[in-house]
Amino acid sequence: MMPVCIGLGSNMGDRAGNLLRAYNLIISRKEIQPLKLSQFYETHPVGGPTQPMFLNAVLSIKTTISPYQLLEHFQHIETIMGRVRTVRWGPRNIDIDMLLYGGEIIDDDRLKIPHPMMHTRLFVLEPLAEIEPYIVHPILKKNIFQLYKELISSSEVMA
Repeated sequence: MMPVCIGLGSNMGDRAGNLLRAYNLIISRKEIQPLKLSQFYETHPVGGPTQPMFLNAVLSIKTTISPYQLLEHFQHIETIMGRVRTVRWGPRNIDIDMLLYGGEIIDDDRLKIPHPMMHTRLFVLEPLAEIEPYIVHPILKKNIFQLYKELISSSEVMA
């Protein structure tokens, strides 16, 4: 079974309820074994228009599902939960992102793994460091805790 890390986010409606519903829908497939779910973090939106605060979490699972089938599963969940894509990085009731799929590196039109911006986003690294601090980023060759500490240090310098 392949270890996978998934980012969850919501800034519309019942944000905590949306994250929990997405979690339950993700793990509803028999080929998915949940491992850990981070606590929920309230974060400012990054990019896009002015919008409400997000609630973010990270989920780790093990699965036999391929990365592309998993992507389809996540997009189906977003659709049945009513996500509408109108504005890039705009408000959304649910956002499900595959952050890591084992040590795989995929870079094509449909899927980019590891998630290309994950190492620059505190709302990803903080919950990921909480539950899976020693997973190694397959391109940067640093563990998640190292990336988190580096991002915190660079943010403090720029502040």
